[in-house]
Amino acid sequence: MCRLAGARKTAEGTGAVADTGPPEASIIETDYVVGQDNVEGKVGPIGFDIHNPVFAISGITVVVFVFYALALPEQAASVFGWLRPALTDNFDWFFMIAANVFVVFCLALIFTPWGGVRLGGKDATPDYSYLGWLAMLFAAGMGIGLMFFGVLEPVYHMAVSEPLGVASPIAEDGSIISENVGAARTMGLAASIYHWGLHPWAIYAVLALALSLFTYNKGLPLTIRSAFYPIFGDRVWGWTGHIIDTLAVFATLFGLATSLGLGAQQANAGLEYIYGVPNNTTVQVILISIITSIALISVVRGLDGGVKRLSEINMVVAALLLLFVLFLGPTATVLSDFVTGLGAYVVDLPALSNPFGREDEGYVHGWTTFYWAWWISWSPFVGMFIARVSRGRTVREFIICVLLIPSLVCVLWMAVFGGVAIDQVLSSPETSVVKANVIDSYSPELSLFAMLEGLPLAAVTSTIGIILVIVFFVTSSDSGSLVIDTITAGGKVDAPVPQRVFWATFEGAVAIVLLIGGGLGALQAMVISTGLPFTIILLAMCWTIIQGLRTEER
Repeated sequence: MCRLAGARKTAEGTGAVADTGPPEASIIETDYVVGQDNVEGKVGPIGFDIHNPVFAISGITVVVFVFYALALPEQAASVFGWLRPALTDNFDWFFMIAANVFVVFCLALIFTPWGGVRLGGKDATPDYSYLGWLAMLFAAGMGIGLMFFGVLEPVYHMAVSEPLGVASPIAEDGSIISENVGAARTMGLAASIYHWGLHPWAIYAVLALALSLFTYNKGLPLTIRSAFYPIFGDRVWGWTGHIIDTLAVFATLFGLATSLGLGAQQANAGLEYIYGVPNNTTVQVILISIITSIALISVVRGLDGGVKRLSEINMVVAALLLLFVLFLGPTATVLSDFVTGLGAYVVDLPALSNPFGREDEGYVHGWTTFYWAWWISWSPFVGMFIARVSRGRTVREFIICVLLIPSLVCVLWMAVFGGVAIDQVLSSPETSVVKANVIDSYSPELSLFAMLEGLPLAAVTSTIGIILVIVFFVTSSDSGSLVIDTITAGGKVDAPVPQRVFWATFEGAVAIVLLIGGGLGALQAMVISTGLPFTIILLAMCWTIIQGLRTEER
């Protein structure tokens, strides 16, 4: 019978000691022992404990990929340039239908009797307080993305991409078409909220719930393959499971590399904007190297001493920046944008999520398809990380907190940062720095700093923005290396630290070679290519979750 190794930690803030394993009645009977296929040993003073063959296949493939992109950058750039449009043009319908399934599935679970199932058994208690729990899942799930797209996307959808055919209020000569302003402003926010609301968090929730259920309640290892035991039985410990876990490693690695690449571009743009630092690939490579080194320190400190503390600090700073922008900008207009944007999102959600008969292909292919693939690629990383910190919650509590609360925070972020930027564009189109950098020249990495320039203390707030990007970068890299290491260690959560150092190092290396081999387009191409096969895995997880919940005590 498989059991998780080691007693659980003391529940934070309660003093109560959580139980040491899942409830006996729901444990899955299997002869598999966590780590039984692992190879353990030492190379000099450095110990290792790696799963065979998942670590070997994943590690060797990543190393070969890095050297290929460095040795043949022009060929790699050509491949990346072809890959993205080929996938977005042909599989947009598949990504959109799958994302809709995840939302409906999660919302339905809230209202079923299965919502009363507690992750870890009926006597389990949470390991983290609400504040620490929400800070960690939010910082890991959305941090860098919101910093990069919070200003860019509402402005771009209002003025350029024209979702659902809503006309832009910006004429070719740069003047404002007053009759288009109201509808375009509202659609710009609604179309952005669509990409940051229920759909991405439902993707994360499906994988996190599957891992939590089959680990804490069924007694299986904390690894992706465990969720497929209802389908494959003991075959998940063989090559079927090896393939699933290897795909999860690749999806996580390239999803993280995309975020790290975006973060480096934005940090570099901010440094140039404020301090005159050159904005080029060389500086971005140096930034990734430096920040990866900082992430390694967090890796060594562990989950509580590293990720948790950094996440809480970053959430406080992000909240202060949001309040600054809210109260120093047009506050009444922004609050109105929050209400109207959220209302329009609810009303237009069926049309925005419809994959067929769309004429706004630039929005669907250039944004929605990429986003759903990106979130799906991030799902092993964010999902496993959420599972690591969510033991003791009921299914209903878990879904409400993972799905609804972060969605509302994303709506507020888009309304504040995007709403202020839209107001700057529409009120002064001739002098708007945001218009010049988002609409006229499309410099997405500058959008945040362009908006902050229109507010007091621009140099200070822009510096804070750079720091936020860097710390989100660190927490993502640290969390990602922790998750990949758990998968490639066969579900062990206490594998030797040098293994996490290896993965954190190569996350940075992959981001570097993708930037060198094609920039943003290469990052997006790889995240879509890894997200496609993993979408099938997530769809299958919906069925396995139901099978797992059927045997649980409520």
